[in-house]
Amino acid sequence: MILPPHLTVREGHLFIGGHDSVVLAEEFGTPLYVTDEERIRENYRSMYRALTDHYPGVQVLYAAKANGNLSVFRTLASLGAGADVFSSGELHLALLAGMKPENLLFNGNSKSPADLLLAVREGVKVSVDSMDELWQLNAIAAREERNLEIAFRVNPALEVPTHPKIATGLKTSKFGIPASQIHSAYREALSCNNLTPAGIHCHIGSQILEVEPFARAMAVMVDLMQDLTDMGVNLKFVDIGGGLGIPYRREIDIAPTPEEYAAAIMPVFLRGIRACGIEPALCVEPGRWLVGDSTVLLTRVNSVKRAHTAFANVDAGFNLLVRPAMYDSYHEVVVANRADALPERTYSIAGPICESGDLLAKERMLPLLEAGDLIAVLDAGAYGFAMSSQYNSRPRCAEVLLRGPDAAPMRRAETMEDIMRAMETPFWQ
Repeated sequence: MILPPHLTVREGHLFIGGHDSVVLAEEFGTPLYVTDEERIRENYRSMYRALTDHYPGVQVLYAAKANGNLSVFRTLASLGAGADVFSSGELHLALLAGMKPENLLFNGNSKSPADLLLAVREGVKVSVDSMDELWQLNAIAAREERNLEIAFRVNPALEVPTHPKIATGLKTSKFGIPASQIHSAYREALSCNNLTPAGIHCHIGSQILEVEPFARAMAVMVDLMQDLTDMGVNLKFVDIGGGLGIPYRREIDIAPTPEEYAAAIMPVFLRGIRACGIEPALCVEPGRWLVGDSTVLLTRVNSVKRAHTAFANVDAGFNLLVRPAMYDSYHEVVVANRADALPERTYSIAGPICESGDLLAKERMLPLLEAGDLIAVLDAGAYGFAMSSQYNSRPRCAEVLLRGPDAAPMRRAETMEDIMRAMETPFWQ
């Protein structure tokens, strides 16, 4: 198995960021998410450098939905990142982490009046997803006596090589305004007294392992940029979205580097802005690429049994990592306390949830397992805890952040009291 550079094997144990995963599991308990802060920093610097080598006016907007822990926000804020937020909650966390309002974009297809009011009051740019939203936002801004910069999210109607559930730029997608309707949308926005159309936005999907789709999306944006500039729109920013994938199967996945990604999109972008005679900021929205490989999920084997296959029953299930059940996604697994042992038997890693689909990994060749062994599920930093639940009334686990020699909780484990805290007893009970 090929490990990322921040994961190593020493004396039979898996180490993350220089920390023994076995010791971390003993100290903080399992299940446990463990995140290497320095890996996030390395990923950010790599992406930012690759893009700014072509054009200095780049703004990285972290796709907050990937991992909503406040400590992750703070790590990225310290590097100068902004965020693409999809809810009032994510907006609140981004501001609390120290991200500047002008470096945030409020995205989403179904923003509530409360969401729009918060964006107006905080001075956060909005990516408008429908004409109905435009009119609502203008009315709210008028009542608040504010003027707000907006973009429209374009649906470029592009097929991309990824799971259908995370392809967001398809013609049939719920997101964005069809490119054929964008011109009339901007004309309407120019007539709004309390809104200023200042950008254009698109997002084509997630976990894309080719760069060509991003170049095609940029070409759609460039064509629209010229038309909008001719219309009188002063484009201050162009947001190409995110979606660059990571190699979950490192032995066979070929994932583009940031340099390859930049080489695909930047020439198209630069030709477009030169033709328009403008110098807008280029915004990108990496999420998975920044945080995905920074994190492992540690889970303890409760029991082993033989049925039609060998099952290793562990204490983490799709309540904590839903991707395998939801997308049939693949995560490498390592026996963390015997990481250098040779594989001898095929196992399926089964969680404790009352669903047949609760399998974190299927049919993997691993060393012989027994109760008490520690399994590390790799590349769990994106859409891991962020999509977790309390299904089966199971409290969610702790999250630990590593920095150099230090390890500290960035979220405590929940208790039954946390599950029950919002429950109320109807008067007739």
